[in-house]
Amino acid sequence: MIWLLPGFVAFVLISLVVLAVRSHRPPHLGLVNGRLRPCPGPPNCVCTEDGTPLTFNDSPVQAWGRARQAVLNLGGRIQTETNGYLHATFTTHVFRFVDDVELRLDETARVIHIRSSARVGQRDFGVNLKRVAQFRKLTEI
Repeated sequence: MIWLLPGFVAFVLISLVVLAVRSHRPPHLGLVNGRLRPCPGPPNCVCTEDGTPLTFNDSPVQAWGRARQAVLNLGGRIQTETNGYLHATFTTHVFRFVDDVELRLDETARVIHIRSSARVGQRDFGVNLKRVAQFRKLTEI
């Protein structure tokens, strides 16, 4: 039975490498009808469009600046930023999995919506939920 262990370890490592490579293909991102895309079925995504967005009481410019800085402070790399929309990527250290974070500013409602999603896999071990919680703390005034 112990002779099966090297094969199992090799299988797991190859599977993780394949997932890591797949995670580098960008998914469909961006706004749909002025809103962030809804999360897919698996629980590896968090989106505040239908939940509790980040509220602000100061100017939209100041709030957006804090949000932008929070992305950078959490280790994100901004990929796109245009007119109240921001897309950033976060990469894990070991297997280089990529997660996408999108922000949408709603000046009228005085909120910022956030969507944080893993590109691959069925589980993210709560990483995206934790990222949104950290984001809330960093953007509070």
